[in-house]
Amino acid sequence: MQALVTARSTAIVQFYDVDPMNVVSHGHYTRFFEEARRVLLNKLHYNVKQMQESGYLWPVVDLRIKYIRPLILHQEFIVEAGLIEYENRLKIEYRILHIETLEVLTKAHSIQVAVRASDQEMQYASPEVLITKVRQLI
Repeated sequence: MQALVTARSTAIVQFYDVDPMNVVSHGHYTRFFEEARRVLLNKLHYNVKQMQESGYLWPVVDLRIKYIRPLILHQEFIVEAGLIEYENRLKIEYRILHIETLEVLTKAHSIQVAVRASDQEMQYASPEVLITKVRQLI
C-alpha cells in the first residue's frame, strides 16, 4: 500500500545498541521506529503533546517487525515512516534502509488506536482533529 504522508530520520548504530557480536539487538529497533514516527507526527502537526491536548491517547496495540539484514556497530542508516491508515486507526509502516545503497534492511508496521483520555474509552473511528490534519496534507 502507498503511504499517504512520509517522513525520514537518520541514525548511527551506537555501542549501547549492539550485542557481543556488534549486531543491533532486536529490542532497540523500536527506538529507531519511534524517532521516524515522531518526525512523521510532527509533519502532521499532531505529535504526542498535541494528541494529549486534543483529549486522546494513542497506545500502540500491534507492532510487527521483519528483520532482513542486521544493523551493525557504527552503521549509518535511514528510517522511513509512512502513514498508511488514519480514519479508524493509525497504521504506520517503517523501512530501515542502508544509507548508501538504499537496500531495505528491516520492515515493520505499528497500529495505534485512539483512546479518549477522559474515560479511557477506545474509539472505533479516529477523532476529527486527526482526520482534518491528515486531509490538509494529502
